[in-house]
Amino acid sequence: MPAYKTGKICYIEIPAEDIETSAQFYASAFDWSIRQRGDGATAFDDTVGGVSGTWVTGRPAMTEPGLLVYVMVADARATSGRLESLGAEIVQPVDPAASEVFFTFRDPAGNVLGVYQQPGLAADEATGQP
Repeated sequence: MPAYKTGKICYIEIPAEDIETSAQFYASAFDWSIRQRGDGATAFDDTVGGVSGTWVTGRPAMTEPGLLVYVMVADARATSGRLESLGAEIVQPVDPAASEVFFTFRDPAGNVLGVYQQPGLAADEATGQP
């Protein structure tokens, strides 16, 4: 269960052209849980239940990085390939010379987000560590 404390990031609204398309993209890309809220809106929960949110129409996509949200993964290169196969555009690929492994991508609605490879996460997930 997520830890709750004042200051925790808890909710994200992601601009979408088509909510169903965006929901399917993020579910396939990052294994986010998709659900219908009581008000009928399509919402998501991240893989650990720490952050939730929804997609909203009528709001411009974040096509240029300003505030940049990163999604944690075990393997950035594999995720990059998966995102491209789902129709995402890689904006800034992994820099092999960088000390951290990350990249940015554009989702189907045009939003730019980041992906960060957490050191050791692949090994932890392979052994079932939390």
